[in-house]
Amino acid sequence: MDNTRRKFLKIAGAAALAGIGAPALVKLNSTAAFASSEPAAGHGSAAGGHGEVVAATGVRLGMVVDMRKFAETPEMLDAAIAACYKVHNIPHFPDRKNEIKWIWKAPYANVFPEQEVLHKSEMAKSKPFAVLCNHCDNPSCVKACPTKATFVQPENGIVAMDFHRCIGCRFCMAACPYGARSFNWQDPRPFITSYNPDFPTRMRGVVEKCNFCGERLALGLEPACVEACQGSGAMVFGDLNDPDSEIRKVLDKEFTIQRNPAAGTRPSVYYIV
Repeated sequence: MDNTRRKFLKIAGAAALAGIGAPALVKLNSTAAFASSEPAAGHGSAAGGHGEVVAATGVRLGMVVDMRKFAETPEMLDAAIAACYKVHNIPHFPDRKNEIKWIWKAPYANVFPEQEVLHKSEMAKSKPFAVLCNHCDNPSCVKACPTKATFVQPENGIVAMDFHRCIGCRFCMAACPYGARSFNWQDPRPFITSYNPDFPTRMRGVVEKCNFCGERLALGLEPACVEACQGSGAMVFGDLNDPDSEIRKVLDKEFTIQRNPAAGTRPSVYYIV
C-alpha cells in the first residue's frame, strides 16, 4: 500500500470515528452500473407513503425469490449463479475464505435467523436458499462508505458500486447486515474462468457485490440470474412502485418474508418460502 493510500485510509477512519460521513447518495448515469458522478437529489430525497423512500423517477426495482421453485428444481439455482458469475467476471478462488459472492447458496438458518422455529418445513431444514444484495431503500452500506464508492442510483434505486473509488476500507462490509459484500484479498483477474469483455474486471483491495445487472438493464435485458430462470417464476424482477408490474402481482398474491427487516434498511428482495 503506498503512502497516499495509507494516509487516505487514516483520514477516512478518523472521519468515521468522529461521525463525519460522506454524502449518502451520488448520482449515477443511466448507462453504466459502475460510473462516477457527483451527488444529486434523487432516491433518498423523495418521500413516499408510509414513510417509504422512492426513486426520483418513481421506479423502485426489486425481486421476488420463490424458493418453492428452486426446491423443485435445484439445478436451476446453480444455473442462476453460473450466469451471474459469467456475466460479471467473478473470480473462482481455490481458497474458500477468499470467495467472491454476488449470488450464492446459504441455509435457511443463516438467511433468516430471526425466523428460526423449532418445527420447520423440510425445505427450510434441508434446501439451500438463494442469497444476494438486498438493494435496500435505506442502505447502511451507502452511509458507511467514505468515498462514495457505493451509492444509490436515483433513477431505479439500485445500490451500485464504483470500483475505482473503492479504497478497500471495508466499512460497507461492516455496515451491511446481510453479509452481501466481498473483498478481493488478491488480484482476481487470474482466477476468471470465462472473461466477459463487456464488464470491468476488478483489482486487489476492492469490494464488490450484486448490482442487479444495472449494465444489462441499460441495454433492455433482464438480470442474468432472472434470465437463467426464465419461465419458471423462481425469480421475478420488476418495479415495486408499479401496481401493474409482474412483481407487484406476485407480492399482492403471495405471502413473502424479507431478511432481517428489524435492521431498518427496507430490503427490495422478497422471499416466498
